[in-house]
Amino acid sequence: MKAMILNQTGSLARQPRPLIQADLPDPEPGPGEILIRISACGVCHTELDEIEGRTPPSRFPMIPGHEIIGRIAKAGRRSKRFKTGDRVGVGWIYSACGQCEYCRTNRENLCPEFRATGRDAFGGYAQLMTVGENFAVPIPDIFSDAEAAPLMCAGAIGYRSLMLTGLVNGRRLGLTGFGASAHLVLKLTRHLYPDSPVAVFARSPREREFALELGAVWAGDTADIFPGGCDAVIDTTPVWKPVFEAMKNLRPGGRLVINAIRKEDHDREVMAALDYPSQLWMEKEIKSVANVTREDIRGFLKTAAEIPIKPEVEIFPLEEANEVLHALKAGHLRGAKVLSMD
Repeated sequence: MKAMILNQTGSLARQPRPLIQADLPDPEPGPGEILIRISACGVCHTELDEIEGRTPPSRFPMIPGHEIIGRIAKAGRRSKRFKTGDRVGVGWIYSACGQCEYCRTNRENLCPEFRATGRDAFGGYAQLMTVGENFAVPIPDIFSDAEAAPLMCAGAIGYRSLMLTGLVNGRRLGLTGFGASAHLVLKLTRHLYPDSPVAVFARSPREREFALELGAVWAGDTADIFPGGCDAVIDTTPVWKPVFEAMKNLRPGGRLVINAIRKEDHDREVMAALDYPSQLWMEKEIKSVANVTREDIRGFLKTAAEIPIKPEVEIFPLEEANEVLHALKAGHLRGAKVLSMD
C-alpha cells in the first residue's frame, strides 16, 4: 500500500518535508479487527503536534492521520459487526482497555491505556489500515467521504467541547481560533442554542470574514474585547496567548474550555502575566478537553446528520500531505483540509 510515514520529530521549519512517501506491505486484520480501504483522511493540527514532538508518536515509523473514512475490505476472525463494503470512520480513539474505572463509567477518553490513531497505531495517511471493529463507526449516507472525514475529530472534539461549556440557550459563546473544529462548533451552536450569540476571536481577517458568513454576530482579533463578554469560550488554538486573552472576555461565572491536545511553548511566558483579579476571579473556570470517546463521535455524527451540518472542505491528493501541513501551520485556513486516496 501507499502511505506517508513519519520517521522522526522536529520543527516543521527545519524539515520542510517531514513525511516520506513509502510503499508498505498491505496490513492483515487480526481477530476482532477489520481492514479498511481508506478513501479520505482529514488533516488535523494534532499531526503538527506529533511531527514537532509535542505529542510524539510512541514508535517510528508512524503513519499519521485520525480523521479516517473508508470501506471494509476484509474482516478478521470473530469480526461480525460489519460486512465487506460497509462505509465506516475511525477517529482519534484507536483503542482503550474497556476495564478500568474510566472505561466502566463512559470516560474511556481518560483510560490510562488509551491509544491514539496515527500516534500509537498506524493511521489514515495511507490506502489501508486495520482497527478493532468496535472502534469503527458507521457513517451516515448524507455525507460524502470528504465531508465526513473532519467530523471524526474536528467535529467530535468540538461537540465534546461545546457540551463541556455547560452553555444554556441564550447565553453568549466565544470561539477563539476559527479552523476546522471551530467552524463546525459555530454551525452546531446555531442549531442547538439558536438564541445564543456567538463571537469569534481570530488573528486572520479571512477567518473572521468566514465566521461572519456562517452566522457569528461579531468577529475580532484574538486580543479584542467582545462588548458584554462571554458566558463561555472555547479555545481551539495551538498557543498560549489566546487563552490569556480569552479570560478577559469571560463574564463572572464563565467557563473557558481549552480544546487542544498540546500548546506550543514559544509564548508560554504570556501566562506569567496573568492578572488574577480581572481574568480569573469571580468564579471563572478553566477546563481542558482530553481526547474523545466513541460516544462523542456517534453522538456528533447523529446530530450533524439530522441538522445537517456539513463542513467546508478543501481536498488534496495524499502525496501533497507535506504541503497541506505547512499551510495548516501558516494558518491558511478556510474550513477543513482533507487528503484523498483516489
